[in-house]
Amino acid sequence: MLYRVQGIVIRSMDYGEGNKIVTVLTNTHGKAGIIVRGAKKLRSRYGSLAQLFTLGEFGFFRKGTGLGTLSHGEIIDSHHKLREQLDLAAYASYAAELVDRAFQEEEAGSYLYEQLLACLSHLEQGKDPQIVTHLFEMKVLEAAGYAPETEQCVHCGQTEGRFALSYRLGGLLCHRCYAVDPSRLPTQESFNKLLRLLRKLDMRRLGSIQVKDETRRELKEGMRLLMDTHLGLKLKSRAFLDQLEKHPFV
Repeated sequence: MLYRVQGIVIRSMDYGEGNKIVTVLTNTHGKAGIIVRGAKKLRSRYGSLAQLFTLGEFGFFRKGTGLGTLSHGEIIDSHHKLREQLDLAAYASYAAELVDRAFQEEEAGSYLYEQLLACLSHLEQGKDPQIVTHLFEMKVLEAAGYAPETEQCVHCGQTEGRFALSYRLGGLLCHRCYAVDPSRLPTQESFNKLLRLLRKLDMRRLGSIQVKDETRRELKEGMRLLMDTHLGLKLKSRAFLDQLEKHPFV
């Protein structure tokens, strides 16, 4: 069967002497694995189309549910800047690997496609990469069915008072219910407000957000605990990103 889709390359690997297999997050057909024959050759017609983060149109033949074979394609946006700068490549790689590992082929819908596309665009435009990444993590949690409760106590429904993050229960926990989760993460109100904002905000509507260093550290810890508890993925790109954030000039 012949397919024609718009998609983002979220994984690219060598296949044989001159070919590549790409995983494309599409706007209509979830994730699709496509063989790009001759992609590694110097004068390949579609070599650039097989590069990470590339947004393009992909026409491919596929029998059943196996790999497709590219028949034609066209680059819409190469996102080349994301590959040329080490820090941007690290953040973008994390976002791409997160989508690839967190969702099966049929689970990745158009919403996730739009959120990833906006994430890559924000990174390329120079917006705060940590905030962009944490917002995208929130969108991934939402799409996977693990969005945290941020408007009321996850245990009793209380909307007023002091709150902490219960990553185990999946949301904010009011001070009256602290005993329910001894492992809760103590948080400041600035963190709680930011978490609520990330929960409500669509990636495509992200503007400029100024975040204090202390709140930034809390946000990283809180999102890390939510991601690890509910998705439990060990990603090579995240390990590299952690090292890069510790030693930004290495």
